[in-house]
Amino acid sequence: MILENILLGFTSVLTPANLLAVAFGTGLGLLVGAMPGLSATMAIALLVPVTFVLRPETGISMLAAIYMGAMYGGSIAAILVRTPGTPSAAATVLDGYPMAQRGEAGRALGISLTASFVGGTVSSLFLLTIAPILGRVALMFGPVELFAVAALGMTIIASLSQGSTVKGLLAGMLGLLFSTVGMDPITGIPRFTLGNINLFSGIPFTVALIGLFSIPQALRLVESDEVAAERVNSIRDRILRPWKEIRPLIPTFIRSGLIGVFTGIIPGTGGDTACWFAYNEAKRFSKDKGSFGKGNPYGIAAPEAANNAVVGGALIPTISLGIPGSSATAILLGGLMIHGIMPGPTLMTEYAGVTYTLLWAILLSNFFMFAEGLLFTKACIFVTRISNRVLSVAIVVLCVIGAFAINNNLFEVGLMFAFGILGYFMDKLKIPVAPLVVGLILGRMLDVSLHQSLLISQGSWMVFLTNPISATLLFLALLSLVQSTPVYERWRASRKKTAPSGTPPA
Repeated sequence: MILENILLGFTSVLTPANLLAVAFGTGLGLLVGAMPGLSATMAIALLVPVTFVLRPETGISMLAAIYMGAMYGGSIAAILVRTPGTPSAAATVLDGYPMAQRGEAGRALGISLTASFVGGTVSSLFLLTIAPILGRVALMFGPVELFAVAALGMTIIASLSQGSTVKGLLAGMLGLLFSTVGMDPITGIPRFTLGNINLFSGIPFTVALIGLFSIPQALRLVESDEVAAERVNSIRDRILRPWKEIRPLIPTFIRSGLIGVFTGIIPGTGGDTACWFAYNEAKRFSKDKGSFGKGNPYGIAAPEAANNAVVGGALIPTISLGIPGSSATAILLGGLMIHGIMPGPTLMTEYAGVTYTLLWAILLSNFFMFAEGLLFTKACIFVTRISNRVLSVAIVVLCVIGAFAINNNLFEVGLMFAFGILGYFMDKLKIPVAPLVVGLILGRMLDVSLHQSLLISQGSWMVFLTNPISATLLFLALLSLVQSTPVYERWRASRKKTAPSGTPPA
């Protein structure tokens, strides 16, 4: 069955429409990643409405290809302008920019491109092999188990919190509240609609995403000063590097790729975390630690392989369990929802055609990324010079068009701006937006599965504890929640201080 689905996805992704979508998405991601201040998450949110006119597998494959392309594109601005195009390219600045200053910008970009290709390919192979195995387990999931999965996802959002776990949980609960707006899916009773008929069908997920991620970014670009950064004006050397130069870097590519995969599997971690892990390991394995930060090629290879590998890693829990591994994968799930495909453990069984096409599209996007990177990276030097104010105006215009195009409804444009203002003030108050998005996604699953489970058990809550799968997942949810609390962190810190010298703390 799994082999048949894999072959089905392979033949589907090779259709002209899907190949074109993957190629276009990868190139667009490369350009977005090269623009300082923009992100793959924002680009995916803006382009979700475009997928309305496409088949589900075509549209979702294009969005995933944007994610992969933007991961490499972020290194372009990091190397040429000393400004990471995406947060995942932060570590690339340390050695990429000094190398470009020496007149080796092409070499730095070539190493980055090759590392991104290898890291992305490693993660894609993991995705193709691990996700289907986990998908078989999903056949045993009913409403009781789905409720436990959703509860686990809601507690994992604590790891998406940046600085304050409490703020992250509050944001997640706000998203959960927003997900209940509209008609109750079981009883058909309107909830929290304020008598407005436009809210009877709920808050449009895409409208909320566009507002939360794009409008705050446009406002931040307007606020930021146009600092005259030192820029590399041209790329004189070759981007495609000879084999004798790439061969010593292969162990670093593979090791960093594996770091990226396993970091991405953990929900809440992302390319920005994986790139520093990989950079630290590359430095630890190096015999010339003093050259790091001065243009060492291993300092480019490690973070770039890791951040592209995160893409496949983050999609493993997303595809197999319906739990977003990152903000970008949360929006991919939103893209599935607008096509009537509900995320969850049944994604790989009920919607095997779409899911396996997506898995192959991730692998294929690496090859398009490498080819398009060789052809267009030199042209991207002009993208890094676009003014922040020009970018901000373009973002707002695209936001309005995208929000209106969903249902041709001006109310939803206003709703998009409302979510944009909410996201802006959340950013100012250091409240993370990602948990709110996860709450929006998991809220409906939590609501429906809870209602169905209680109907099955005739109102008994013990059904969640007598079911072995549900009880195990709920225990993991409790453990995840406890480990994310400030009390637990303080306890761990005190244990480290009181542990005897040479004895590892418990």
